[in-house]
Parts: sequence; structure tokens; C-alpha cells
Amino acid sequence: MRIEVVHGDVTEQRVDAIVNAANSSLLGGGGVDGAIHRRGGPEILAECRALRAAKYGRGLPTGQAVATTAGRLPARWVIHTVGPVYSGTEDRAGLLHDCYRNALRVADELGAATVAFPLVSAGVYGWPVEDAIRRALGTLRATPSTVDMSRLVLFDPGTLPYAERVLADL
Repeated sequence: MRIEVVHGDVTEQRVDAIVNAANSSLLGGGGVDGAIHRRGGPEILAECRALRAAKYGRGLPTGQAVATTAGRLPARWVIHTVGPVYSGTEDRAGLLHDCYRNALRVADELGAATVAFPLVSAGVYGWPVEDAIRRALGTLRATPSTVDMSRLVLFDPGTLPYAERVLADL
């Protein structure tokens, strides 16, 4: 799988699937989750509500992933994954790795060839950005997948040089 790192807005990526750093309710929120729901439109929320009613009554568990339509986004699907809240006293790195692995698994099931990822858990969930970048890129590189290209989309342009160095070292 080819891996790219870019500065930009994940909601503007023209790919088969856009990954959403969702909250467990699947009903929208702030950050990436809110942006995806706003730009994608009510179709995404309708499918998320149906998922809650059918399978995820208590919400999507941390580290898991599930797909919906992408609505008005320039993609076919949104793959929702719930990242862990960072803790300085408890190792939650496995859950963060699960977000990327499970999103790729869902992408494989959908037949997606191209996937755009935000930096999961590095916003309001407080994961240190440089560590989140290393874990994201390392997990994407190490996870077997039929996806042709994964793109890590960084909202902060200042993080791009670091991500490019990490990717070059993988």
C-alpha cells in the first residue's frame, strides 16, 4: 500500500473512503466528526442513527470501525472509528492502533482502493501529535490490506514536515 501525508481538510479528499474520528454516539460532534457530518449532510446522520438502533445501542466501542454513506462528501463511504482519549497514566496505544487497523479492514470489506485518514485522537482527545503521527503511519505501514493508497491528512500545516520525515524512515 502506498502511503501519503498531506496538509489539508479530510472532508475535501477525493478518495473512495474518508475515515471519521467519530465519537461513540455516531451522531456528530466537534472537530473532524462535526465537519464530516456538516459537509456530508443528513444522509450520514440517518445511517448512523440506523446503526445505533440496529447494532450499536450503546455506541461504537473505542477502536472499532463501521461504514456509512459519504453523503455529499467527495467519497463513496465514511468509515467511522472512535479513538481513545489520551492518558498519561494508562497505555491506550493499542486502541489507537485498532482504529487504523479496523478502518483498513472495513475499507477492504467495502472494496475501497483509496482511503483518507485524519489524525485520530490528536484533537480534543489530547493524544500528543508527534506520537499520534508515528503510531498512525507505523500502523498503516504494518497492516496488511488490499487498499492501494492511504493518505494521512494533517489539518495543521506545521505537522507536515515531521510526518514526511517519519514516513521516509518507515
